[in-house]
Amino acid sequence: MEKKNYKFWFVAGSQFLYGEETLKRVEADCKIIVDALNKSGRLPFEIIYRDTVKTSDGAEKIIKNANYDDDCAGIITFCHTFSPSKMWINALASLQKPWLHFHTQFNRTIPNEEIDMDYMNLHQGAHGDREHGFIGARLRKPRKVIMGHWQDEDIQLRIAKWMKSAAAAAFSRELKVMRFGDNMREVAVTEGDKVEVQLKLGWEVNTWPVGALVEKMNEVSDSEIDALMEEYHALYDFNTDDIETVRYQAREEIAIKKMMDSENCLAFSNTFQDLYGMKQLPGIATQDLMRQGYGYGGEGDWKVAALTAVMKFMGEHSAFMEDYTYDLENGISLGAHMLEVCPSLAAEKPKVEVHPLGIGDREDPARLVFEGKAGKGIVASLVDMGGRLRLIVQDIECIKPTQSMPNLPVARVMWKPAPNLATGAECWILAGGAHHTVLSYDCDAEMMRDFARIMDIEFVHINKNTTPEELEKELFLFDIAWKLKN
Repeated sequence: MEKKNYKFWFVAGSQFLYGEETLKRVEADCKIIVDALNKSGRLPFEIIYRDTVKTSDGAEKIIKNANYDDDCAGIITFCHTFSPSKMWINALASLQKPWLHFHTQFNRTIPNEEIDMDYMNLHQGAHGDREHGFIGARLRKPRKVIMGHWQDEDIQLRIAKWMKSAAAAAFSRELKVMRFGDNMREVAVTEGDKVEVQLKLGWEVNTWPVGALVEKMNEVSDSEIDALMEEYHALYDFNTDDIETVRYQAREEIAIKKMMDSENCLAFSNTFQDLYGMKQLPGIATQDLMRQGYGYGGEGDWKVAALTAVMKFMGEHSAFMEDYTYDLENGISLGAHMLEVCPSLAAEKPKVEVHPLGIGDREDPARLVFEGKAGKGIVASLVDMGGRLRLIVQDIECIKPTQSMPNLPVARVMWKPAPNLATGAECWILAGGAHHTVLSYDCDAEMMRDFARIMDIEFVHINKNTTPEELEKELFLFDIAWKLKN
């Protein structure tokens, strides 16, 4: 799915106190920094040097312009010299874009022979950025702070991750979700306040009847199905002779995509309890749409559908997931779903297979079967706590499957949760984490924390150091803080 070409504005801070020569050097140095960052090959989006702010009017003007520029996904500030923070008050108070305070310095070290008072007046990041940092804290503005030299790889990678989170926030605010029918009956965690979600995250969540999808399926031509079947053959290994069943899945995929594209929707949900007029629950249809970047949530879980789309925007190796069963002896969780796990998680080329499905009361559906790849990752869950949204993230280590499971014809991933299976599950349950998640190899907790900060929602991180006792205290304090805040 083609992504919008977002830009990030680089804004330097200074003042007229040091004279025109110093200001020219500040601008020249900042352009060198921006050029080097762009040429590093590590940033997902372009940085544009916009200006060196020297007055309150200058600061206000540039922030207003950033707020109303749809291509601007965030601002990066750096105070090369001392920039009195009062001049930033009105500007930052009105800022509506994500903000990265980049605490750096043009020179990596102190030059013994060159350092004099002129040098001190120019290279004041250690001085000016602390003044700039105070006003951010005083205004209680959500912001990311990164400190380090602009040429360091680890610093550039941290900037890149923040940029992905900030751009995902812009993507989120334009996201539309198409629900085919309602959510699964009697399930609590798939419920939620759609008005609050749109207010906080921008997601427009609406319902379309399954009958409209069936009508669209009936309009799909054989030539359209033939073209998609060619794609299936190129992408996947066929382990079935039941081609007509696979063609029906292609018909479903084409129809779902047409309906979503006609409404500018980038995520969808459905449920096996509402398949009126359909012969199969979408399997490959859903999996292949996720491969293309669309978000999905099973059992009508529109929150995880949208979260999947957002996290796929941050990193393509992200997918709808569900905890199914445990290996308690070895501390392993087995994740899968009935049919719908994205092939972006596959360790090897997925296989097209047709097998019975015990729910939905429909024909045996075709699905992609594969094992997930090994590697570090996270699982993330967004839940509605009543009055606020909570984003829960747990660090995991995906592993090569310890068993072949020849009679389990679904896509699946095995992982070891942090800090371990038992403690991690206790903490997940204490936090109210859902059974539906998004598993990602590309996103990490820092990126998700940045996203939560930008969107002003609660963030809980379960990691190698988490204990149930400390998490309970944290959740209690969060509860008080968010009630006071709202």
